[in-house]
Amino acid sequence: MSDASIPPAAAQPPRRNDQPLGLTVHSLPTPEGAEAEIEKKQRTTRGRWKMLAVLLACAAPVIASYFTYYVIRPEGRRNFGELVQPQRPVPDVATVALDGSSGTLRALKGQWLLVSVAGGACEKACQDNLYLQRQLRESLGKEKDRLDWVWLVTDDVPVAAALQPGLGKATVLRVPEAALGGWLAPAEGQQLTDHLYVVDPQGNWMMRFPPALDAEGFAKAKRDLERLLRASSSWDDAGR
Repeated sequence: MSDASIPPAAAQPPRRNDQPLGLTVHSLPTPEGAEAEIEKKQRTTRGRWKMLAVLLACAAPVIASYFTYYVIRPEGRRNFGELVQPQRPVPDVATVALDGSSGTLRALKGQWLLVSVAGGACEKACQDNLYLQRQLRESLGKEKDRLDWVWLVTDDVPVAAALQPGLGKATVLRVPEAALGGWLAPAEGQQLTDHLYVVDPQGNWMMRFPPALDAEGFAKAKRDLERLLRASSSWDDAGR
């Protein structure tokens, strides 16, 4: 029998897969859950904005006072003290008080500082600076508690007993002179011990008065201090 006589095989229908289709059903979020998630995100966003607002509120007086003092300067107004730019932040340096208690320079932050530097022997120039510091502070009247006068003693020489009664309202701390090099600095041709230095409540050294102030220099230095205190009336703490 020839192949031609063989009837073609009937086409086989495709087999039907009797297995059910596998479907994964994900539950839809409930309206209550969706609202809770939205509320959570909104609370997070509001919290961040509130934190930012608090930070800006804290920084605003500082920014405003510096803008007032450094930028908005009426024509003809001159500072007697030399402004330090850029300002230098107080270093994290250990200190020892006259009573032997330990601390750090950064603990002085929070108030304006009028700083002098000298060894414990405190010769005439040192004594003159201490006198000027005390008098400048007293001359500020009711604002004087916003300014600390600080003597940084740069050696281990005992402070003379005759000086100590007059230092009752001063902050006297022993600090190695080498540790002050990155913070305070004299004018060209001068010594570190020659000047009075002004430090803001953030711990930034920002002004230096000329050496050996006379009566006229005293009056000008007092005017500078009054301007600084007036421009920063809301961001330092009176007294410690």
